[in-house]
Amino acid sequence: QVQLVESGGGLVQPGASLRLSCIASGFPFNDYIMNWVRQAPGKGLEWVSSIYSLGVAAEYADSVLGRFTISRDDAKKTLYLQMNNLNPEDTAVYYCAVDRAGTVRGQGTQVTVSS
Repeated sequence: QVQLVESGGGLVQPGASLRLSCIASGFPFNDYIMNWVRQAPGKGLEWVSSIYSLGVAAEYADSVLGRFTISRDDAKKTLYLQMNNLNPEDTAVYYCAVDRAGTVRGQGTQVTVSS
């Protein structure tokens, strides 16, 4: 049974940083391209970033490119998202997911960026 548990969200001011974590279990984490998706208030799921097995490559949505960094620790079965220079448009529930569409995802962690 796939389990994904996110943590690290919070309320921060514009320009601040946060680091999200996601602990995975119940599937061969090392073999999967892992993803972060987010859902802003009143909007649908938005893909944010993906990282290939062993971290050999990563992809980012244009809206976060240069500010967010995805990483993974396969030994710990943990996915990370370092978010820098946050702005109010980043406010959303952030999910880690085993697919880019976010069909299989965790319960999410709330990130709120507000002054």
